Amino acid sequence: MGRFCHVCGQENIIPKESFGSLVIHFFYDITHFDGKFFHTAKDLFLKPGFLSKEYLSGKRASYLNPVRMYVFTSAIFFLIFFMVVDPKNLVHVNSNVPLNNKARVELMEDLEKEFKKSKADTTILFKKLARLKDTTQPVSFASLDSLEKKDSLSNEPKTFSEYDSLQRTLPSVKRDGWFSRAIAKKFKYNKELQENPTSMLEQWTELFLHKLPYLLFVSLPLFALILKLLNVRRSKQFYYADHAIFSIHHYIFSFILLLVLFLVVTIYNRTGWGVVKFIEVILFIIWPVYLYIAMLKFYRQGWFKTFIKFILLNMFGFFSLLILFILFFVITIFQA
Repeated sequence: MGRFCHVCGQENIIPKESFGSLVIHFFYDITHFDGKFFHTAKDLFLKPGFLSKEYLSGKRASYLNPVRMYVFTSAIFFLIFFMVVDPKNLVHVNSNVPLNNKARVELMEDLEKEFKKSKADTTILFKKLARLKDTTQPVSFASLDSLEKKDSLSNEPKTFSEYDSLQRTLPSVKRDGWFSRAIAKKFKYNKELQENPTSMLEQWTELFLHKLPYLLFVSLPLFALILKLLNVRRSKQFYYADHAIFSIHHYIFSFILLLVLFLVVTIYNRTGWGVVKFIEVILFIIWPVYLYIAMLKFYRQGWFKTFIKFILLNMFGFFSLLILFILFFVITIFQA
C-alpha cells in the first residue's frame, strides 16, 4: 500500500478536520448552493425556456442541476404548504342548516335516482315506494316503520362482520367481489363514518394532502410524455429526456410562483389591501403566459402552432391530473 491510491490518486491519509474547518466548509457549501440557486432562479423567471435550452446545449456548470433544484423547491413548497393549509378548512359540512320543503323534495328525488342506479340492496326503499304509490292499501308511518324493521331484521346485516358472514353462506358466484366488499367495509358498515362523517372526511383529506408530493412527482413524467406526443414528428430533434428537463423547469417555476402566491394571499388576509388582490390576479395570469412563452422559445415553432399545442397540453394535463387525484384519493381512503 503506497502513499497514494492507485485508483483515484488521493493521498492515503486520514484527515482530521477541526470544528472550525467543518463550519467553514458548511458555509461555503450553503453560499455556493445559494449562489447557484438564485442565479438559476433569476434566469428561470426572466427567461422562459432559456434554462432548458442551456442545459441541452451542455452549458450546465453555472446553473443548479434541475433534479436537485426540483427536490429543494418542492421540499420548501410543501413545508410551507402544510404549515398554511388546514384540512378542516377544506371540508365544509354543515348539518345544522335546515332544508326547506323544495330542497327536501329535490333531495329525495336525487336520492331516489341514485338508489335506482345503485347495485346495493334497496329492497326496503322500493317496498316503501310501492306501498306509498298503491292507493288501494291504507298507509301509515307505523306500517312503514314495521315494514322497515321486519325487512332489516330478516335481510339487512347491521355490521360488516354480519355482512361477511352472510356473504360466506352464499354460493361463490353470488358473492360480492373484492371491490364491493371494500366499499361495504369503508362506507356502508363504517361506524365512525356514519357517526361523524365530517371528522372522517377531515382525516381522509389530511392523509391525501400528504400524498400530494408523490402525486406531483408521478405527474411529472406524464407531463413530459404529453409534450413528447405533441412533438412526435420531431422525435429525432427532441428526445423524451429533453421534454423531461423542460417539464422539471416548469414545475420548479410553478413551485416558486405558488410560494409567492401564498405570501400575497397571507398579506391580503391580514391587511385587506386591494392592490394585493390585484397582484394575486396578476400571478394567476402569469402562469399560463409563462408556459406559452417557454414552449415558444424552447421548441422554436410558430406562435399559432405553439398555441394549439399549449391548449392541448393544458387539456390533457388537466385530465391526467384529475385521474391521478381520484386514484390517489381512492388509495388514501382504502389505506386509512
